[in-house]
Amino acid sequence: MDNIITDAQKALARLMAGNEKYLFAKEGSGNISEEIRITTSEKGQHPYATIITCSDSRVIPEKIFMTGIGEIFTIRVAGNVIGPFELGSVEYGAAHLHTPLIMVLGHSQCGAVDAAIHNAGHDNIKGITDEIKKAIGNEKNSTLCEKQNVLHSISKIKESTVIRKMIREQNLVIAGAYYHIRSGKVELL
Repeated sequence: MDNIITDAQKALARLMAGNEKYLFAKEGSGNISEEIRITTSEKGQHPYATIITCSDSRVIPEKIFMTGIGEIFTIRVAGNVIGPFELGSVEYGAAHLHTPLIMVLGHSQCGAVDAAIHNAGHDNIKGITDEIKKAIGNEKNSTLCEKQNVLHSISKIKESTVIRKMIREQNLVIAGAYYHIRSGKVELL
């Protein structure tokens, strides 16, 4: 907790270094000790990145980036789409927790994107697939669609007046990334 990261480039470098470790790890790392639980309980959280990612059980940002308690502020929603609740959470991470980095992390083999490609959304899931359809249009290549969806979510985040102001006036950076489920590699977009 004493090494609070307040610079977006340092935050991004820390995440990517963690991903490099993850590629060859057999077990997870990251501080989950009693001491860090006590410290974050008494002094609050000071994450260095806000990460918006999919709810997919194979996509676990805390493992993918080898982070511990208090390091990243994670928002998970199927298809890593951005609606009012997600955007409010992003604004909270940036404005109140002062994370210098916002990352939208899409991934390969995304079921929500696949459902959007094949018009398979129904009931409440249709709201998610409809949002993804705005990103992908008539494209059918799943990898391209998954990456376009990340970029669309970034554009939705940039619609926030709070976020736009922070980008202009402060050290706030938004990054797009794509997680390859099979290899574990995170690719910056």
